[in-house]
Amino acid sequence: MPLQIVTVPCLKDNYAYLAHDPVTGVTCVVDVPEPQPILDALAAHGWKADLVLLTHHHWDHVDGLPGLLAEHPAKVAGAAADAHRLPKLDIALTEGDSFAIGAETGAVIDVSGHTLGHIAVHFPASAVVFTADSLMAMGCGRLFEGTPAQMHESLQKLATLPPETLVCSGHEYTESNVRFALTIEPGNPALQARAAKVAKARTEGRPTVPSSLADELATNPFLRAQSPEIRAAMGLPNAPDAVVFTAVRAAKDRF
Repeated sequence: MPLQIVTVPCLKDNYAYLAHDPVTGVTCVVDVPEPQPILDALAAHGWKADLVLLTHHHWDHVDGLPGLLAEHPAKVAGAAADAHRLPKLDIALTEGDSFAIGAETGAVIDVSGHTLGHIAVHFPASAVVFTADSLMAMGCGRLFEGTPAQMHESLQKLATLPPETLVCSGHEYTESNVRFALTIEPGNPALQARAAKVAKARTEGRPTVPSSLADELATNPFLRAQSPEIRAAMGLPNAPDAVVFTAVRAAKDRF
């Protein structure tokens, strides 16, 4: 049976996730922006947190951990490369390692760019990947520490996952990301359709994440460096994909 995924809104625009294995009853919390919404979601489902997965060290992904652990003394996992900046880890992970939630095993992927040491975890049997601030709905994280080349490489790793994969990202930035995407690829009919769906969801107060990787491949400009329209908008019709990505990221930073 696949993992049951619960999206938990936190703070102003963050998301945490509960990933529950119905076979064993094990539950993992992915990122902890603040404790109370996560505690409430666990209680609503009658689950206890057995594991916590921290994707990167930024405060809005880890600051709620003490409050969560006070109620649920879970084992904490995170990147070995980021251990010096993360809360104390029980499980230190590097790319290529496995991370199990009950009976389901995920693969750890280094997705440095937003930060150095940022990780994602892909659970193939459940067709879900937790990407936090690397690949995001219609976007990617701002480059606080890594280089554009690093982020492009990280996103390309994620782009090779099966298209039906559910992308669980860390923020509700989709409306702004859509507005930017429409400025550089307005002729993309898939993007136009997604823009309408995003607007409807937010009007109704619904999260726009998780999203499908298929939708990201069809509409997310940070995965679409090969698009002739985007290349023309960047003035780079014949440049390598990584150069086009770099220009798109710079344009979004100015947007």
